[in-house]
Amino acid sequence: QVQLVESGGGLVQPGGSLRLSCAASGSIPSIYGMGWYRQAPGKQHELVSIITSRGSTNYRDSVKGRFTISRDNAKNTVSLQMNSLKPEDTAVYYCNLYTLGTVPVNYWGQGTQVTVSS
Repeated sequence: QVQLVESGGGLVQPGGSLRLSCAASGSIPSIYGMGWYRQAPGKQHELVSIITSRGSTNYRDSVKGRFTISRDNAKNTVSLQMNSLKPEDTAVYYCNLYTLGTVPVNYWGQGTQVTVSS
């Protein structure tokens, strides 16, 4: 089993910044990708950004140029730097660790609340 613990959420004014971090522990696979998803009230769970085992990144269009994902393989952590935050970024953000292959596996953190409001 893999455990994911997120930190760094909170309340921020529009235009502000937050940095989310996620630490993985337990039986971590040798090859894995990590990412961040979010879910706002009344909306579907959506992908925000992912980073593959080789360091390739992908972002949803609405956060491109504002969010940056990074990972530290030595520490088994992933971070999401969020700049120029907008009210529509308000959501619970979930850390994800995934493996590909014959039987893909996904692990999830408990979620951290991000609220962008004046």
